[in-house]
Amino acid sequence: MSKRPTKLKDISKNTERLHTILSGDLPPLPYPYEDWEDKPISEIPESKRKGKDISLDGVMNLSVPIPKTEGEKAEMVAKFLSGLRKLLTQENNWTFLEPFLLSLDNCVKCNTCSEACPIFEMSGRAEIYRPLFRSDILRRIIKKYLSPTGKLTAKFTGADIDLNWETVARLAQLSYRCTLCRRCAQACPMGVDNGLITREIRKLFSQELGIAPAELHKEGTVKQLSTGSSTGISPVALMDLFEFMEEDITDRTGMNIKIPFDKPNADILLLHNAGEFLSWPENIEAFAIIFEMAGINWTLSSELVGYDSVNYGLFYDDIQLARVTLKHAEIAKKLGVKKVVIGECGHAHKAIMAIGDRIWLDGVNIPRESCFATLEDLILNERIMIDPERNNFPVTLHDPCNITRSMGIIQPQRNIIKKICPQFREMTPHGVNNYCCGGGSGFAIMQSNNFPDWRYQVSGRKKFAQLLNAFTKEEIDSKTNKYVCAPCSNCKGQIRDLLTYYDAWDKVRLLYGGLVELIVNGMTDVREGFLEWEFH
Repeated sequence: MSKRPTKLKDISKNTERLHTILSGDLPPLPYPYEDWEDKPISEIPESKRKGKDISLDGVMNLSVPIPKTEGEKAEMVAKFLSGLRKLLTQENNWTFLEPFLLSLDNCVKCNTCSEACPIFEMSGRAEIYRPLFRSDILRRIIKKYLSPTGKLTAKFTGADIDLNWETVARLAQLSYRCTLCRRCAQACPMGVDNGLITREIRKLFSQELGIAPAELHKEGTVKQLSTGSSTGISPVALMDLFEFMEEDITDRTGMNIKIPFDKPNADILLLHNAGEFLSWPENIEAFAIIFEMAGINWTLSSELVGYDSVNYGLFYDDIQLARVTLKHAEIAKKLGVKKVVIGECGHAHKAIMAIGDRIWLDGVNIPRESCFATLEDLILNERIMIDPERNNFPVTLHDPCNITRSMGIIQPQRNIIKKICPQFREMTPHGVNNYCCGGGSGFAIMQSNNFPDWRYQVSGRKKFAQLLNAFTKEEIDSKTNKYVCAPCSNCKGQIRDLLTYYDAWDKVRLLYGGLVELIVNGMTDVREGFLEWEFH
């Protein structure tokens, strides 16, 4: 494999692989990992890949069917072009048409976006991960195969790209080498959103060619709509989990709290990412303790989909997005709640609040609020009492992309942490400039084939370095208990996996968790020790 830079015109060539990432290409990690040896992605065995495929980089998280005949290849290309035409029309792209067209039309190739992209940087600046690489492929295809009907006015220079099945397959894979964090869009002086373009490419493949990662579609939105949750939790299993969490609250705090569900006309319907029920039940327990102690009239739902705020359609498919969020709206309307509060889940915030404003219409347009605004009111107005000394250990805050960069919810969580944690320190950079955890756009749940290795070594590498740099060398060496507040279920999963992959539990002694766990740990009306400093 040649190490020459990949060119745009290479995308349509009939070769097995376009690029190889070697361990020497990756930027070094900070102390204490300067000499930590990563396994080169190029050395990951073929046995960990599912069958053969046209690959970009030897990494597999999306299997593209290989046509058996020339006719099947031509059919795939025709379906791709049909879907691309639909992306450019208002009747078929009701969600993002205007910003999509503006982003296609206004790129001036300044590459400011590339300098903002942690994946491009951490890959050793591999050309195929440059944010405008995949966008420019789409522009050139539109220019050559759809103009003037493509409604695109920008003038393009450079080599044409042949639209064959290799192009289609590699573009599908390219759309799943971006976490959709939209840091590139924030940096662009022209407002071009390469993250949005990438997401729209995913939509094209899902809705027109039936190509999407199983974790997002078959095991994601499809399972959620049929069984109630992408985790597979049924309403019957949910009752067992409620019982377990009530017992765990008693064991941790000595308090007897019943978790309410399906309560009509409550002030608040709380929607959680169902991943919390299985992996981090203490997060739901903490919400229950806070709301009960503050005297809030609240409820959860036990109806199908109503106990899982997850909406993976946000990442790949408008139809599935609408189906899931409309179900959330219908359940809230049926319960007669005054407002819906979104728990600690980044993409649920965006799907139910920001995108939901386009879907929760007419009779189901129930007010929605971020849990951070709700919690800020409780803490700053002292509806629950906190002893900051209980949280007197180093604490840093991770900003989930969909909550901060996409929605601008920055201060509420900081106002809370500054009041309850004496040793809070910001990451660099932070707020809207923060780096993605590396598991965004559904990557954190993708465990198939060899994709996790890419997720740890490349997409999550910048976040791991940022976590280390939030604490001093003395704090790391002294094995001081340190807490990474990551108020998003998806981000917690990615951070957990990074700490495991880099063997950082005991080596760095980091505990990760949500915001509500910190709040309960500091509450004077709760027995001390809600946080459990256990390391693997």
